[in-house]
Amino acid sequence: MTAHGSGAAPGRVHRFRSARRVPAGLTALVVLGVAALFLYDLAAVRAGRPGMGWRGDLADRLATHTPADLGVQLIAGALALVGAVLVLLAFAPGLRRILPMRPPDQGPGVRAGLGRKDAAQILRDRAMEVSGVRSVRVKVRRSHVGVRATSHFRELDDVRADLDAVIAVGIEELGLAHPPRPRVRVRR
Repeated sequence: MTAHGSGAAPGRVHRFRSARRVPAGLTALVVLGVAALFLYDLAAVRAGRPGMGWRGDLADRLATHTPADLGVQLIAGALALVGAVLVLLAFAPGLRRILPMRPPDQGPGVRAGLGRKDAAQILRDRAMEVSGVRSVRVKVRRSHVGVRATSHFRELDDVRADLDAVIAVGIEELGLAHPPRPRVRVRR
C-alpha cells in the first residue's frame, strides 16, 4: 500500500486525532503568564525593589493556612484533577468513532474517514439482502465487525456462509485502511 499516490513511499495510515490546539494554547498562555509574573516579582525583590502588593497578601494567607487545612486540600485536589484531565486529553487520540480509509490517489494531505455507525449501517443493509435473514445487528469496532443475524427459513449454515461472503465483500468495499475481521453469528 502506498502512502499518497503511485510514486510515494509506503507509509502508515494513522487514526484521526481531534484538534486540541486552542485549549492547549490557552492553557500554555495562562501558565506562561503566571510563571512570568512570579519570575518578574522574584527578580524585582532580588534587585532590591519592593514586591508587588498581592505577593504580601498571598504570603500572609499562606502563613495562616497550612497544607493540613481542609480548604487548602480541596483546592489542591481540584487543581490536581484539572491537571490530570488536561494530561489525559493531551494523550488521548479522540475521534475514535471515525475509521481511517485507504489514502486516495489525489495527492498528499488528502485523508478520508468513515464513521463507525455509518459503516455499520452499510454492512447491515448488505446483510439484509441475504436470503433467509430476518433481522441483523452490526457493531463496527477497530479490529472486528460483530454481526448478529436472525434467520427464519433457511439452514443456519447456509445463511452464515452467505453472510460471511457478503460481509467480507462489504468490508473490502468500505475501503478502510485497517479492515476489521468479521464475526458472524446466526440464530433462529
